[in-house]
Amino acid sequence: MNAEPKLITQATLMLEELRQRLQPVPTFADLPREYQAAAKGDFQLNPGFTPLRSGPLMPAAVLVPVVSYDDSERVILTKRTAHLSNHAGQISFPGGRVDHEDPDVIATALRETEEEIGLDRSHITVLGALDPYVTGTGFVVVPVVGQVQPGFSLQLAQHEVAEVFEVPLSFLMDRRNHQRHKGVFNGVERQWWAMPYNDYYIWGATAGMLRNLHEMLHGAVAGDLA
Repeated sequence: MNAEPKLITQATLMLEELRQRLQPVPTFADLPREYQAAAKGDFQLNPGFTPLRSGPLMPAAVLVPVVSYDDSERVILTKRTAHLSNHAGQISFPGGRVDHEDPDVIATALRETEEEIGLDRSHITVLGALDPYVTGTGFVVVPVVGQVQPGFSLQLAQHEVAEVFEVPLSFLMDRRNHQRHKGVFNGVERQWWAMPYNDYYIWGATAGMLRNLHEMLHGAVAGDLA
């Protein structure tokens, strides 16, 4: 018996367009070592930006996991545990810093995803990458976008991940859900993107990467970074 055809939804169309617009995944040699050489990052909303850690940017990678269900596409996000020394309780993509044994950033993203949430790489098809993103902590993060097939099981690293949840891709790609917030950190005012979803506060680098994904699909809007 033939399988039921997948419904063509707005999110499905976005995923197909994204597949065509994504960049090739950069090599280690392609990554900027100084934030001034990067196209995207926390500095976009903060003209006086200086990374908290001096020296060359540290390479890292995250997976942007887009699950293809029959009627929609949803993005997997994690909530970090409250006891971590860095980014405790924040919403993030699975990922982390490059290990010296990782042959490329794809390996980093897939390894970290398996370690953090137990998502086996056999369910993931890498589609491409977004621009490397520079964080205020001195990392240059490559967002590797992967299409995830349903039927997977997850096993969370309890010491690092408190919760995993999914957000509709259509919600994240709706500009009406993008907010600019600001606050004071270490005596300096900072601004960031935020995309609150139900009880989850998606913000900072994670929201910044999602905003860059939106711009890749729909283009930048004049005045957004003013």
